[in-house]
Amino acid sequence: MQNTQARSNIYALLSRILMQELDLELYNTIRNDKNILEFFPNFDKWDLLTEMDDNTILTEHLNPDFVNLTLLHLIPYETFYTREDQKIETGGANPVTDIYSEYDFVVDFEAARVVSADHIGVEYEFMHHLCELELEAMKANDQAAVNDIRFTQKTFLNKHLVAWAPQFLINMKYESRTPLYYDAAEMALEFILTDNEYVSKGSVEL
Repeated sequence: MQNTQARSNIYALLSRILMQELDLELYNTIRNDKNILEFFPNFDKWDLLTEMDDNTILTEHLNPDFVNLTLLHLIPYETFYTREDQKIETGGANPVTDIYSEYDFVVDFEAARVVSADHIGVEYEFMHHLCELELEAMKANDQAAVNDIRFTQKTFLNKHLVAWAPQFLINMKYESRTPLYYDAAEMALEFILTDNEYVSKGSVEL
């Protein structure tokens, strides 16, 4: 259960970082939590952290970098990478729609500020959602449900995130202008690859 909770927390953090600009609360959480900072070694050593105030770092460096990476230069949507015409599928034919519905996962497009359900941040959020469902099944001692959800995690990673996100994240890493987004891209890439290996090991014994 402890591993599932840790996985859930990491997916939630990555989803938030990849979906929207940082606010001051999240910025301070990353900067002041030693456990989180272990995933952001270059950010932790960033000279600007001691040279500028937090609001200036956010407004003049981090948030412009996010806009550059996810809105101006790169496209963080699965269908852009998987369709031959490189068009983003915004309707019901999107490849993630059915699996989201099966697990009662609803994308709040207005809050998330994304145009399609296959945005990388939304897909990480769905993995967080599945981890939370796994935790509920574990607490209920429901072995069948745990195994079903774990199989869904494996399937989703293989059919969706692992199939396209590495290409985006590698581009994000090398297009980044700040160490936070460089580290975030590296962390997001390494985590889905190692998590895919973890969930592929087989069923979970309660």
